[in-house]
Amino acid sequence: MSEVTATDLYEVTMALSYLREDMRAPATFSLFVRDLPPERGFLVAAGLEPALDRLARFLVDRSDVEAFARVLGRPVAEVEPLRGLTFDGEVRAVPEGRLVLAGEPLVEVTAPLPQAQLVETCLLSLLCHQTAVASKAARCVLAAGGRPLVDFSLRRAHGPEAGLQAARLCALVGFTGTSNVAAAQRYGIPAAGTMAHSYVEAFASEEQAFRAFARAHSGPVTFLVDTYDTDRGVAAAARVLADLGLGPGCGIRLDSGDLAGQARRARAVLDGAGLADVRIVASGGLDEYAVAALVRQEAPIDVFALGTKVGVAAGAPSLDAAYKLVEYDGRPVMKLSAAKATAPGPKQVFRGPGLRDVIGLANEEPPAGTEPLLRTVMRRGLRVEPPDTLAAARARFEADAAQLPEEARRVEAPVAPRATPSTRLAALTTVVRHRIEARTAASDTPRPDRLRPDGPPRG
Repeated sequence: MSEVTATDLYEVTMALSYLREDMRAPATFSLFVRDLPPERGFLVAAGLEPALDRLARFLVDRSDVEAFARVLGRPVAEVEPLRGLTFDGEVRAVPEGRLVLAGEPLVEVTAPLPQAQLVETCLLSLLCHQTAVASKAARCVLAAGGRPLVDFSLRRAHGPEAGLQAARLCALVGFTGTSNVAAAQRYGIPAAGTMAHSYVEAFASEEQAFRAFARAHSGPVTFLVDTYDTDRGVAAAARVLADLGLGPGCGIRLDSGDLAGQARRARAVLDGAGLADVRIVASGGLDEYAVAALVRQEAPIDVFALGTKVGVAAGAPSLDAAYKLVEYDGRPVMKLSAAKATAPGPKQVFRGPGLRDVIGLANEEPPAGTEPLLRTVMRRGLRVEPPDTLAAARARFEADAAQLPEEARRVEAPVAPRATPSTRLAALTTVVRHRIEARTAASDTPRPDRLRPDGPPRG
C-alpha cells in the first residue's frame, strides 16, 4: 500500500465510475481559495514543489488496489481497472513565493478525468496547509521590519512532517534559521538553538550552567536567562561572556514576561559590560501581532524566535480552498451553488503593478502592463524544469511583497486587493450559466406525454 491510498474514498469511487463509463477525455481542475481568512491581506503560494514530486511518482499498484477493495468491501477484480494508473497530465501553477489573492488559481491540472480526479485530495492537502503556514510566516517577516526571525516550531507542529514543512516555508519567506536539525540538513537552512530551562535547572546556579555550556561549544553561544530572576540571569550571562572573552555572535534569550522592558534593561547591562555585540533574542509564544508591538515599542531585540503560532498557522489554520472541474472534453463547466459558484474554463492570472490582478482565460493575451502568474511546470507527468530553489522562491516573495499595497501588508485589519475577471471570462461565465440554467429548466419541465389524464405516465 503506497501514499496513493492517502485519499478520500469518493475520489476512488468517482475514478472507478469514470473508467467504467469510459470517460477518459482531458479534464481541467482549478485549485483556488474562495475567500481569504479574516486578518489576511494576501496569501503566499506554497507547497507546489512537494506536490509535483508526489504527482511525478503517482502510481496505483496492486497493493493499492487491494487496499481500495478492502475498504470498499468489493472484490479486487472490480477495482482492478485502477491498477497501473499514473499521472501523465499537465500542471500549470503559480510558482512558490508569489502572492495570490482570493479566487486566483494556485494550480490547474489537465489530465484524463480519472487521473485528475484521483489526485485532488493530495493536492489540496499539500498546497492548503503549506500556503497557510507560509502566509502566517510572511506576515511575521513583514511585522519584524527587517529584524531576523528564526523558526522554533517543530515541537509544537502537527507532527514531524508538518514541522519539516514549516521550517522550509519559513525559510522561503525570509526566516534566517531553524531549530529543526532535519530541515537544516535537507534544505540547507542555518541551524539555530540555545538551551532549555531544564538545562539551567540541572546545575546549582545559572552561572555554572552558562560556563558549562560555553565549555561544551567552541562557537558562539546563546544563554537562556529567564529561568529564575531575569535581571539576575542577564547579569550572570554578562559575567560569563566577559570572563571568557565571548562577544560577537553570542546572545541571550528572553522567553517570558515583559519582553520590551526586560530587553531594555538587558541591553543596558550588556553594553555596560562591554558586550555591545551580544544579541538579544526574544521567544515565548510570539506571532506577528507580538512582533509588531515590540517593533513599535522600539524594544532592543535583535532576533525573534517564533514557534507554535507560526507552525500551526494560528489565526487562519485552514483555507476555504476548492479543487473544481472547469472544463471536460473541451466543454467549459461551472458550479452554480449559492455562495460557491465557480467560473468556467482554464484560467490565467495577469498581474499588474500593486497587485492589480485580472483573472482571465488561459488562452487570452496578457493585458498591457501585466505578467501571467501561472506557468507550465509539468507536461505528460514530467517536470519541464529542474526543481525550484528556496532562494528563487524567496526572491519572488520579496519582489511581490514590495508591490503589496500598504493596507494589505499591515498586520491588523488588512484590506486585501481583489482580482477582477477579464471581459472574456465574464462573457464565458454568462454563456455557460445560461446554458446550464436552460438545460436544467428543460429537464424539470414534464413532457406532454407524461401528463395524460387517462393513464399512468409512459416511458
